[in-house]
Amino acid sequence: MQAAELGSTKAPRRNLRKATGVVAGAIALFLIGGAGLLRSTGVDAGAPTTAPAPEALVRSALAGDDIDAAIAALQDRLRANPEDAESLTSLGLAEVQRARATADPTAYPRADQALRSAARLERAAGAPTYQTLIGLGALSLARHDFSDALRYGRRAAVRNPYDGDVFGVIGDAQIELGRYDDAFATFQRMVDTEPGVAAYSRVSYARELQGETRGAIQAMTAAETAAGSPADAAWAAFHVGELRFRDGDVAGAARDYRRSQGLDPSYVPARAGLARVAFARGDLKEAIAGYEEVVARYPSAEHVIWLSELLDLAGRSEEAGQQRDVVRAIQQLLAANGVNVDLEIALYEADHGDRTEALRAARSEWDRRHSVYVADAMAWALHANGDDRAALAFSQRALHLGTRDALLRYHAGMIRLALGDRAGAVRDLTTALRINPNFSALHAPIAQRTVARLGGAV
Repeated sequence: MQAAELGSTKAPRRNLRKATGVVAGAIALFLIGGAGLLRSTGVDAGAPTTAPAPEALVRSALAGDDIDAAIAALQDRLRANPEDAESLTSLGLAEVQRARATADPTAYPRADQALRSAARLERAAGAPTYQTLIGLGALSLARHDFSDALRYGRRAAVRNPYDGDVFGVIGDAQIELGRYDDAFATFQRMVDTEPGVAAYSRVSYARELQGETRGAIQAMTAAETAAGSPADAAWAAFHVGELRFRDGDVAGAARDYRRSQGLDPSYVPARAGLARVAFARGDLKEAIAGYEEVVARYPSAEHVIWLSELLDLAGRSEEAGQQRDVVRAIQQLLAANGVNVDLEIALYEADHGDRTEALRAARSEWDRRHSVYVADAMAWALHANGDDRAALAFSQRALHLGTRDALLRYHAGMIRLALGDRAGAVRDLTTALRINPNFSALHAPIAQRTVARLGGAV
């Protein structure tokens, strides 16, 4: 896919829909396996290699998956020169990357300190550089503070309107805030400015949001082709697999997950993908074993939730309960390190516990942003609290882009059922199962039983 193929004279949203269009949800797309994290900062290519530039240290770490070594080298530089703003910016970016790579949010306060120190030093010399502003924007995205991320991205664009990462920060923030037309136009500008892995992956998400799975796969495949390192290629291959799995293509997803593993055996999400493939094929033992391996290496809430629900499905309720305790501990750790987890809390508590807390968290997040996934969380939390009339309005809003997401359709179907709309419930639940009959270890079996009880057919 070449940049010329992504252009059009049509209006921005239509342009992206048909010409280019980019996963999403509550997850920011800026930090994609290192892709797009750092670009050239004007470091002299002929500079002595005995003292690598800060950016080069982080670049080599991303390519070699040795972020700890890069951070140690940057810290050595800063001990020698505590007012090296460029090294502080690179250290901040590296700490954000370490948090992303390890699921350890305790790196975020260190990233915050480094980036704000860099901004303070640069402000004393005139103004923060666009690289530091991009770093602050990336940190805000990682912490789910999307309004701040948009502010930093716009400031960076004033400093340098020719860097693709600037538009990545702006567009990711706009997506999460629910400003879709603006985001699609921003991603188009990113593609026009600097086509590559970071731009094509966002094109893929824009297409996915609008229900265009084939186009999303095409764009993510282009991202894999454009990848400059095995780690970036593995990331893109995995997300091609995710798109196929979410669309019900289990065999195709399995091939992509294995390709991702072959490109970078250390890339943990590919193992999680294969565990979901095992679940889809009815091998519950292998699915549980896969997720146990994954959470031991990368204990993200998403993976622990899958493990807990698989354990419940296998009748291992005590172990499932222990994993649910882990989920809440992860959420508390994220919040303690500055990450807003209200969206995640809303969905989790609506499914697993405190419906009052679910609605509090959903309303709090809706006050901040109006994305389709926050609308869905509002719908599901209202449903958990028995307010299905209001829930239906939010569910319809969650579906207004045409997103082919089985969980969104499942929520809509269960809400319609609670309102007595049996035909509408069968329609939405059947649609969910046709999109992806294995979308959730918790909800897919409920959807199948409910459709059978109501006399529907998948």
